[in-house]
This record gives sequence, C-alpha cells and structure tokens, in this order.
Amino acid sequence: MVRHRMLAAMDMTDPAPLPHGGDLADAEARFGVPAAGWLDLSTGINPAPYPGLDVTTAAWRHLPQSGAMAKLLGAARRYYRVPDGVALVAAAGSQEVLQSLPGIAAAGRIGIVGPTYTEHERVWRERGYEIRNVTSIAASGAADIVVVVNPNNPDGRTARPNELLALAAAITAWRGVLIVDEAFADVAPDASILPHLTTAHRVVVLRSFGKFFGLAGLRLGFAAGPPELIEPLARRLGPWSVSGPAQEIGARALADTSWIADTRKRLAERRAALDTVLAAAGLCVTGGTDLFRLVEDARAPEIFQRLGAAGIFVRAFDYNLQWLRFGVPVNAADLARLEAALAGLS
Repeated sequence: MVRHRMLAAMDMTDPAPLPHGGDLADAEARFGVPAAGWLDLSTGINPAPYPGLDVTTAAWRHLPQSGAMAKLLGAARRYYRVPDGVALVAAAGSQEVLQSLPGIAAAGRIGIVGPTYTEHERVWRERGYEIRNVTSIAASGAADIVVVVNPNNPDGRTARPNELLALAAAITAWRGVLIVDEAFADVAPDASILPHLTTAHRVVVLRSFGKFFGLAGLRLGFAAGPPELIEPLARRLGPWSVSGPAQEIGARALADTSWIADTRKRLAERRAALDTVLAAAGLCVTGGTDLFRLVEDARAPEIFQRLGAAGIFVRAFDYNLQWLRFGVPVNAADLARLEAALAGLS
C-alpha cells in the first residue's frame, strides 16, 4: 500500500509530456483506436528508414567506445561537409543539443526567427533569457543570440547561405552567437551554412540524424561550430552522449552515399505525389520540404477531426488554427488512404 501511494505521487509530479508530432497515445485519446491502424503523417520523419540496423554484440554490452565515436564523427564530418578546424560533437538527438545550449552566452536577448519549432523558445525562456520573436532574419536586430531554423519547421522557409553568413558576420562583430538548426537540411543540402563556416564565425549549427534517415528512435544528432563554443557544449553533454548502437548505425548510414542519393530522389517523388492529392482536395500548400507539407485552410480544425476519425493523424498547431502539417506517405496505398479520406472536401 505504501509503495502504491509512492508510485501514485511520482506519477502526479512527473512533468507533462511536450506536445509533438508522432504521439499516437494522444491520437488515440482524441479519436480512439482505428480499425485499420494509424496512418501517422504527423511528423517530418522519413517513412522509409535506413535499413542497415545490424550492430555488434559489443555495442550493446560495453560503454560507448572512443574509437566508434571517432568513426561516427568522421562520417558525419564528411557527410555534413564540416570544414577543417570547425569542431563537431555528437549527442542523443539534436533535441539534447538544443536543451544544452543555454549557457553558451550570458543571459540576454534571444531573437528567434519564427514561427518555428517551439522548443527553441521554451528552453531559453526557462533559463531566464529575454525572448524576441521576429518574422525574418532582417528583423532579428542586435540580439545576443539569434536562432534560425533552416529550412524552417513548419513552413519550409529557407534562407540562402550568403544571407546567414552576413548575419553571422554581424553577430560575431558584437560577440553574439548565431544558432542555425538544420534539422531538415538533408533534403536541401545547398541551403546549409556548415560548409561555409570558419572558426572565426560565432555560429553553432545543429543537425538531426533521425529525420532524414527515418530513425528518430535511435536518438542521434550533432552540433558544429568554433571550438570555443563546441568544447564547453561537449563537456555539458558528457562522455557517453551517444550509445554504442547509435554510433555504429550512424557511422554506417552517414557514409552510405548511394542510399542517401536514392532517398533524396524518392522523397522528392513522394512529396510531389502528396502535393497532387492535396491540390485535388482543394487544399493550398503554403510551404514545406520534401519531408512534410504545410497546408493553410480555414477548415483546418474540421479537416483534422475528419482525418483523425479515419485513422490518419496529422499535425495541428495551437498558435495557428488554420495550419495542418502533412508528413509524406511512404507508398501508394497510404497515399490512396489519404486521398479517400479527403474525398469530397473541395
């Protein structure tokens, strides 16, 4: 009885889970369990994941090894085109990096170009930083830290490297920091600022492994920038920030150039097919990437309910009730299921 009461108290005090796409417990709480199972289109995660998941027994039994980490970082450096001298650190997902960033500069003003991934605002606000939300890079002003998601989530807005480099030069001049979250840049590699950085730039770039490679549960991400910023971040992340299995799978996937090229092509084809279905239903695609599409429609709450009742979960936004984000269906059957659920909408 005492143990039961203690567990109940722990449940009551546990923090509430953060809202995000892919939470099928949330979907079932809203709509029940669909007879045909869920078609989860609520994330921007590649629905056709990297297949090479075999790992050695040692990766499971031993603490993460420095040699395996060196191999992972080498593969990541080549894939992300990180220049010599620019430091690189791996972590258990780009979310862990994001949560470790406060402290990279003294408390002050944070300019966040949005609307964007809401976790960026939350982590800085909870640490006492003053938040200034702006709608463009040009409006970011003389903030101590500027955060840009590129391509942006959820609207896919993309800044060119030269725009970001100009901002980086200005911020570096007053000893601020530019943070560029490139979680979705795998499908827009030419948009990455990373290949253009030098150690003189006070820029930290975040990269996500799980979205493009379709292995979000592996929890793997990276941060790159000048050693003066990345080395303290690495100390905060600790010595075993990436598991042995993640080290092995990540190194293999990042070096698989054939799979990467083929996946970029297939995602573009799937995105185009999704656009056709959305247009046929009379829905206006206002942005996105090859991993997700953003629709703006006054009927968005009604469409969200309609799709949920059909067992199709998409991403709704509490800060813009006219927005819905659609992940890319993996095959013709899933696309046809979506098309049937939207039939008669227009």
